[in-house]
Amino acid sequence: MLHITSASQGARVRLENIPTAPPKKALKADAKTEFDALGEELFDLQDLLWGARMNSVLIVLQGRDTAGKDGTIKHVVGSLNPRGVSVASFAAPSTEEREHDFLWRIHRHTPRQGEFSIFNRSHYEDVLAVRVHDLAPRSLWKERYGHIRDFEEMLSEHGTIVLKFFLHISQEEQEQRLLAREEEPRKAWKISAGDWEDRRHWGDYTRAYHDVFARTSTKNAPWTIVPADAKWYRNLVVARTVAAALRPYRKRWQQQLDEVGAKKKAELRAWRKKQ
Repeated sequence: MLHITSASQGARVRLENIPTAPPKKALKADAKTEFDALGEELFDLQDLLWGARMNSVLIVLQGRDTAGKDGTIKHVVGSLNPRGVSVASFAAPSTEEREHDFLWRIHRHTPRQGEFSIFNRSHYEDVLAVRVHDLAPRSLWKERYGHIRDFEEMLSEHGTIVLKFFLHISQEEQEQRLLAREEEPRKAWKISAGDWEDRRHWGDYTRAYHDVFARTSTKNAPWTIVPADAKWYRNLVVARTVAAALRPYRKRWQQQLDEVGAKKKAELRAWRKKQ
């Protein structure tokens, strides 16, 4: 796991130097025990978030095809109360969306106070796929890094906790997963020639992600690069990171709820005296 927060200094990250597999000492059985405990903690933290209504949480999931964005949502978000969670997936923009600025369709799905929003792909496609496949002039998409930083800073200023994850998978593991889809009837619907075509642009996407990390990882909206070859370790790292980001708010949220609770009790006592 690599947590990046120094983009303002122009830090460069080389994905080829970052492992895609778990550390050798990491054990799947131990990971399950920790993950289960983190699930309970996240549920409790979410309950405080929901009640206090002081913050919201935006989780951005990016990664190459088969990196496990859907699986991460299923397992990590599965620990949360669906009452306060929404998931948005961003494919190619519709005609209406193309007639607006590139962030218009994104902003509509950001979380309200007390809630989680999970982005399965995101506004970052407008500096990734758009760049790699030459869908817009360089003069247009290169300006979007600044727009994205400003957008995420605005969300942060309004109480949104922004967490961004790149699920880091190797070429070898991706190939195995793509081939497995062809062999499993229940996953055949996911087969796409476009996934294989994108493999030809592996280096182009790598360079595009390097620029994304360097230009858009900030103190209030950091990127975490997650080793994703092992699904169980991928899920653990994401859960760890989300829990660690929310823990500092626990006391504040609890104080808010205590104050609201005291006020409600006073109102109830006053009501009973009138009966």
